[in-house]
Amino acid sequence: MRVVLQRVKHASVTVGGQVVGAIGRGVVLLVGVAHDDTRESAEWMAKKIAGLRVFPALDAASHFDRSLLDVGGAALVVSQFTLFGDARKGRRPDFTRAARPEVAAPLVAYLCDALRAHGVPVEQGVFGADMLVELANDGPVTLILDTPAPRSA
Repeated sequence: MRVVLQRVKHASVTVGGQVVGAIGRGVVLLVGVAHDDTRESAEWMAKKIAGLRVFPALDAASHFDRSLLDVGGAALVVSQFTLFGDARKGRRPDFTRAARPEVAAPLVAYLCDALRAHGVPVEQGVFGADMLVELANDGPVTLILDTPAPRSA
C-alpha cells in the first residue's frame, strides 16, 4: 500500500459537482493499493498515519512534534490507483502493479475503518469516481508512505 500524505489546513473532494467529503485541519491521504496488499497492510498504515508526528508543537519550536491524534485532526481519504503507475518505459504509464478494483476498494474501506478505530475522524472520496480534490497544503508537508514488504511464509 502506498499513501501520499499531505498536511492540510482544509481540504475537500467533489464528485459530480457535489462535495462528498471535507475536513479542516488534518491530512489528505491519496491511497494506492498493490496486488500483494492485505488487511494487515491497511492496519499497519492506519497505525502509522494516526501516530505520525507531522504537526508543529504548540510553541512552534519544532514542525514535527504532534500527531494527527494529538491535534484532533481528521483524514480525507482518496483512492488513487495511479500511485502505482510505472512511467519508466515508453510514454504511457503502466498500471499493472495496481490492484484491481474488486481488491482495492475493500482495502481502502478497511483503511478508513482502521483509522476510525484509532480515533481519527475520516471523510472519503468515492472509489473509482472522477474526483476534484481541493486542499490547502500546510507547510507544505508531503510524505510518501509505503507498507513494509510482506514476509515470506
